[in-house]
Amino acid sequence: MADLTLLLLAVIALAVLFDYINGFHDTANAIATSVSTRALRPDHAIVMSATANFVGALTGTAVAKTISSGLADTPAGSAGQTIVAAALIGAIVWNLITWRFGIPSSSSHALIGGLLGAVIVSVGVTSIKGQGVIDRVLIPLVLSPVLGVVIGFAMMVVILNVFRRANPRRMNDRFRRLQIVSAGFMAFSHGSNDAQKTMGIMTLALVAAGILPAHAAIPLWVIVVAATAMSLGTAVGGWRIIKTMGQKVVKLDPVHGFAAETTAASIILTASQLGMPVSTTHVISSAIIGVGSSDRLSAVRWGVAGNIVVAWILTIPASGLAAAVAYVLISPFL
Repeated sequence: MADLTLLLLAVIALAVLFDYINGFHDTANAIATSVSTRALRPDHAIVMSATANFVGALTGTAVAKTISSGLADTPAGSAGQTIVAAALIGAIVWNLITWRFGIPSSSSHALIGGLLGAVIVSVGVTSIKGQGVIDRVLIPLVLSPVLGVVIGFAMMVVILNVFRRANPRRMNDRFRRLQIVSAGFMAFSHGSNDAQKTMGIMTLALVAAGILPAHAAIPLWVIVVAATAMSLGTAVGGWRIIKTMGQKVVKLDPVHGFAAETTAASIILTASQLGMPVSTTHVISSAIIGVGSSDRLSAVRWGVAGNIVVAWILTIPASGLAAAVAYVLISPFL
């Protein structure tokens, strides 16, 4: 029992570490556009983002329940704990690799890929809930970036037509102020979806340890710990990825930033209510591409965008492989 308790504490610590890394890895999702358009100073943007992330994380648990019980059946006891530990290690490794190279990849799909990889190598592919993975992961994985591009493009076209006679400088000044609101909206939506994934994985560990029954509600302390870890990570800021998101994909004016953030936040909040763990990185990146291409297709640096898409495709299999290797290495000792 003592060994199981120590293992649970180690898994919870790994979950908090993942959530913290998720925070600084995904800071760019919320503030890259507002910083690049000078709507907010970097330090002010990070404080605002960390606060909104924390509040957003307290708004629901539908995504957490998907992670804890909707994707795979895991065994009880130390075997289940080891699976969760390996999943977290795989996700952390992939997040750190993509952060090192400034590539905006999905922390959400890194965690999901890690969980699936660890489950497959430990108890077999039959333990994967195929319909749950299709409905809750694969369909949103494809659909959310498409919606980001289409809605972002459409919103930008509408805004440009409504304000076609406005003075460009005055229009930029107004949207620079509006972008403070849209950046806060984006950070709030990020917290509502991303922090819940760590809540779900912590709850899965508690169920495996026998502390909670299967399909239990997410404990309040888990919600608070996950929200705090993510907001602290956000406060550190992931400047490598902020530079890629805010400057390298497309040159953004405040009106573009407002449209991209509003589009992405609306999609993410909808997904959070539906219990879908979407990638905030995918959604904001695709929204940026959508609003940027509304001016002209050549405005988008398609080479950089292509590198981002490659990282999206690789995230689930790469983190799954890392988690599988981690399971093989740590399971003999646990």
